[in-house]
Amino acid sequence: MFNLFQKKSVISTKDLRSKLDQSITLLDVRTPEEYRRGHIAKASNYPLNKINQYKGKEKEVYVICQSGVRSKQAAKILKQKGYEVTNVQGGMNRWQGPTRGGK
Repeated sequence: MFNLFQKKSVISTKDLRSKLDQSITLLDVRTPEEYRRGHIAKASNYPLNKINQYKGKEKEVYVICQSGVRSKQAAKILKQKGYEVTNVQGGMNRWQGPTRGGK
């Protein structure tokens, strides 16, 4: 049953940065082109248009996009599939840490 008072799981880019030294699953839901232009080293590219095919074994995942809009959509889809999802608020627009280009 849908709970209107269910807390949305969001994290700031600053808080995400402190979690990157742990073993987390970070999905970058931007297009492959955007991902190649610069992404967080630990992030795996899983574009929004393919997120419904995601079959990761982990229960908890973090999602990021450019601004937070697509990752919010991805979080909704992944939650329906049974994942515990945390959306990175502000996405790469707010990311202050290092990025890596290419695949």
